Amino acid sequence: MTTCACGNCQFFDTQGKMTRQKNRDSGLCRFNPPMAQAEAGEPAVWPRVDSRDWCGHFAVTVERFMTAAE
Repeated sequence: MTTCACGNCQFFDTQGKMTRQKNRDSGLCRFNPPMAQAEAGEPAVWPRVDSRDWCGHFAVTVERFMTAAE
């Protein structure tokens, strides 16, 4: 059984530049679009989440690339 946590979710991304610079347990949630920042001129950002966080949008990680024979 898979734990419904961000680290097991298909929308959890640890490859972003900002997450590589932070701690190993954090990542970006790619379910919703990036959020606008309060200050004008600041770029929008994806929400940073902990791999142990739980969210109602959880979707178990699936194999994303299938061979042509399948």
